[in-house]
Amino acid sequence: MAGFANSRQNEKICKKVYVNIDNEYKNYFIGDKEVRDLLTREGERKLEGLPNSNIELKNLEKRLEAHKFVKAAEVYKGLDGNVHVIVKQNRPIARILRSDQDVYIDEEGTVLPLSDTYTARVIPITKSAYSKALDKGFFQDSTGQAYLSLLKFIEKDQFWKAQLAHMHIDGKGKVSFLPQVGEHTIEFGKPDEVETKFKKLLVFYKEVLPVMGWDRYKRVNVEFEDQIICE
Repeated sequence: MAGFANSRQNEKICKKVYVNIDNEYKNYFIGDKEVRDLLTREGERKLEGLPNSNIELKNLEKRLEAHKFVKAAEVYKGLDGNVHVIVKQNRPIARILRSDQDVYIDEEGTVLPLSDTYTARVIPITKSAYSKALDKGFFQDSTGQAYLSLLKFIEKDQFWKAQLAHMHIDGKGKVSFLPQVGEHTIEFGKPDEVETKFKKLLVFYKEVLPVMGWDRYKRVNVEFEDQIICE
């Protein structure tokens, strides 16, 4: 019976291809047309009209996952013989600005190229010429993982994601930020005790700036334990 059912399924004709692109994080790096072009090799081999026996699902998934902005793809056949495609996009969390290359990184530290069709709203990062190169391998070791954890914290926090406009890493590996609102520089220090430092910084925003004024300070340092230094 199983063999008979499988044989009948293979005889069915694909009449339509359904594409579902996961836009959970409001990324639009790949669209419906691009997905269909990948599936059909730019229209050379359309799936509509083919019997199920001639459609190799795993090959279609591999073709989609070879795209620079596709994190995972699932392709399956429905009981009616039609093909269903689910695409999950890569999620950039920061953009590295450097003289030789302008790239994104995702939450796993993987380097992604820029897109011709969409620009992600993520924090840009620059570094001192004397600091370690922020290349593909940087975010995979223990040192780089600390910076990656910092970026993931910012990306997941709505307030800090909106408030922090720029991140810089100096020659000693210390981090500083420029805010969207205010004229001050935030001196964060090394990417450790991240949650504690942001809690101190939130105290500065909630209790100090409303009293002293947003233009009162040019420098705010939360690097040291139990201290907020404002100048």
